[in-house]
Amino acid sequence: MPVVERSRFLVPKAEGERIWDGPIDTTVKVPATSTGDALSITEMAVSPGFMVPPHTHADTDEWSYVLLGRVGARVGDDEFTADRGSWILKPRGVMHTFWNAGPEPARIIELLTPGRFERFFREMAALALSDDMSDDRLNALATDYGTTMSMDWVPDLAARYGLEVTL
Repeated sequence: MPVVERSRFLVPKAEGERIWDGPIDTTVKVPATSTGDALSITEMAVSPGFMVPPHTHADTDEWSYVLLGRVGARVGDDEFTADRGSWILKPRGVMHTFWNAGPEPARIIELLTPGRFERFFREMAALALSDDMSDDRLNALATDYGTTMSMDWVPDLAARYGLEVTL
């Protein structure tokens, strides 16, 4: 069998659609369109001191694999630190957040099921790049994707871990 240099079944290390270059540098490795919206896979670099706003998905499960560094997370009432090689499970219907409290960047692989939530990342990046990001716009966008944002945990987590929520 001949070796194929380029294949629709291979995503080389440096390839993918880079959609965001902010505190969470996001590259779509396997777009939802490739899986009939069943799954999307992204790779994310999480900047030190950054926390994703706590949120709940109505119909999306997120599965994060820690490739590099350490990632703190709160999922419901469980709070923990995930080391390299760990999985963080963030099921639909359960409020969750994650952060990088370390001095070095962290890197995760994020699996989204179903995959259509990757479109939220694209639209959020477009808002931020156009300087049109506001809490109201972010909340409206989240609502469009069945997601509810909540800042209830932010003051405590930010104070304990030296974090900020910025986009």
